[in-house]
Amino acid sequence: MIKKLEHNNLIIATKMRVVFQKSYAIEAKLLNAINFPPLQRPLESYINSNTTFFGYHIKDDIVGVIEVSSNEKATHINSLVVSPHFFRQGIGRQLIKHVLQNFFSKIFTVETGLENIPASKLYRSFHFKEVRQWDTDHGVRKIRFELIS
Repeated sequence: MIKKLEHNNLIIATKMRVVFQKSYAIEAKLLNAINFPPLQRPLESYINSNTTFFGYHIKDDIVGVIEVSSNEKATHINSLVVSPHFFRQGIGRQLIKHVLQNFFSKIFTVETGLENIPASKLYRSFHFKEVRQWDTDHGVRKIRFELIS
C-alpha cells in the first residue's frame, strides 16, 4: 500500500532514512562511488524538506520511498529507494506509477547514476527519455530522464 508520509514526524523520518541509507549503500557500490552525497543526508533534511514523500508499506514497515517536488509545469522525482530485501518485487514501479497518476504536470524528470542500470531500465520502461549526461564533482556520471505527458 502506498501512503503519503508525514516526514516532519521524527519516527516516520527515521524509518524513511533507514530505507534511504540501505538502498543508497547498494547504489554507491554499483556506481563505484567513494564519497556518495545521498549517504550523508542528515535526518533533519528529511524532517525539514519541502518535498513530498510517499511510502510503500508492507504491514507497518516502510519498504520503499519516492520523494517528489512538483509545480504546475513539472514534477521531479528527487529520489526513489527500495529496501534491498525488497528489490525486484515491483515496488519502485508502483511508486513511479503512483506519481504519474497523481501529479498532473506536463513534464516529469528524474536523475540517476549512469551506471545504475536497473534504475535506468525502470525509467525507460515508463517511456522516460534520456535528455542529458554529466559528471558530478564527487566522481559519479549522472543521467537525466524526461517524460512529457
